[in-house]
Amino acid sequence: MIRTILATALLALMNTITPALSQDVDCDNAETQFDMNHCSGLEFKEADNALNEAWSSARAAMKSIDKNNQEFEPDEPSAADNLLKAQRAWIDYRNGQCAAEAAQYAGGSIQPLIRNTCLAGMTKKRTDELQQMIVDR
Repeated sequence: MIRTILATALLALMNTITPALSQDVDCDNAETQFDMNHCSGLEFKEADNALNEAWSSARAAMKSIDKNNQEFEPDEPSAADNLLKAQRAWIDYRNGQCAAEAAQYAGGSIQPLIRNTCLAGMTKKRTDELQQMIVDR
């Protein structure tokens, strides 16, 4: 019971302190490992948000293609289903790849930076791929 109360109090304190610290970080001039880790997390979050937007557009485009292709391949998996299958596989690949890259830094303060940088880079590439699918149609 006491552990639960202490853990809850610690979590509440961390939630109050972390945003305050985050506001003081200049990501263009990050110097400490904490700041670099924090900024790389923000970069990944931004990349992930862009990916989600591109995903919505690509998924809608595939559904539109499916509508037009109903008469040609009625027994085949739809473009939207294939895209979903590919996206799920890609997420699993990205997460595994970045975990593998970061594993060599286990226990080190740089590990979050390595992982986040990998996640952001791969996510940006995937966003470009999804956007290209929309442009090419």
